[in-house]
Amino acid sequence: MNAKTTIRKILFIATWVCIGGGMFTLLLAAISKKNKGKCSNYSITIKGARNNFFIDKNDVEQMLMKAMKNEIKGQPVSSFNLHEMEQMLEHHTWISDAELYFDNRDLLHVTITEREPVARVFTTENNSFYIDSLGKKMPLSDKLSARVPVFTGFPDKKTLSAKDSALLNDVRATANFIINDPFWMSQVAQIDITADRNFEMVPVIGNHLVKLGNGENIAEKFRRLMLFYKQVLSKTGFDKYKIINVQYKGQVVVSRYAGDPKMDSVQLRKNVEKLLQQARDAQNDTVISLPVRQAGAMPGTGKYAIDVDSASAPVMGLTVINNNNPEKHSNPNPRLSISSPSIRQPADGGVQAVKPKPKQTEKKKPNS
Repeated sequence: MNAKTTIRKILFIATWVCIGGGMFTLLLAAISKKNKGKCSNYSITIKGARNNFFIDKNDVEQMLMKAMKNEIKGQPVSSFNLHEMEQMLEHHTWISDAELYFDNRDLLHVTITEREPVARVFTTENNSFYIDSLGKKMPLSDKLSARVPVFTGFPDKKTLSAKDSALLNDVRATANFIINDPFWMSQVAQIDITADRNFEMVPVIGNHLVKLGNGENIAEKFRRLMLFYKQVLSKTGFDKYKIINVQYKGQVVVSRYAGDPKMDSVQLRKNVEKLLQQARDAQNDTVISLPVRQAGAMPGTGKYAIDVDSASAPVMGLTVINNNNPEKHSNPNPRLSISSPSIRQPADGGVQAVKPKPKQTEKKKPNS
């Protein structure tokens, strides 16, 4: 290495040392100026996912003034503990996140993100509260009423048990699905929580009740319900059926009747057992086995549908599980479920109503 190369390296290092020293000096000067500066003004921005503003700029301004114990404008920049002020704002019921910073003109920027309610819950004692997308409780606001799904019949308790927390989580999951789907947001009037902690949906259009079960696989349940709406109710009308049950996997069970108080459940069971016995005697088999076209079979479900004519009740439908099929179903009654008319699932995955044909009687041959 010659002397000329060494001198170049020394000059190069010295240049960068001077540049670094100058930048450090400027940085110190800027910090010193900022610490000596005063808040020139402030800007407050409030963000909400659906523009439901339950707090306004005046509310935020009052909280900032309370934190500073004085006016905001004109206060030394060094007197603002931005981190503590952010934490103070985030403790507010309707604020999920707060960001504060000063720009190079000593302007204080305040950005607030609101908590978004996804459901309004009414308790058994008619008390009411909101929950957000994380399932946290929120009080009602005197500024605005949020347009969110309504749930009724939640247990009225100050301290939630494990079962209550699980139920609230089902409410959150169901509400999150509904609020993000424009059709169901318009169609769902309210969801009632039954004594056994299942959901029953009351629609805006149609005089029927939709049994959803719990909050598990809620998107799949609404998908089946949408198929039934499109392929059946769009043709028959939304008032044809009183009960639509989509809580069991792969099934849509419907009834024209919401329930007859004169109907004796014991007599109904006897009618069903009598029908099964008659079918066994006629078929010499342990399970009803009818031709697919006549019985209205459900491909892929191991189920057959036939009609039952009860003397003490209107014509009902009976869905009988094929016990030769090892597939397990979530229906708590593995033998049967009531529906009218029967529903079958075609090969394209849709759902349609089946009107069973009358049973053919075999003609006797004359004796030769």
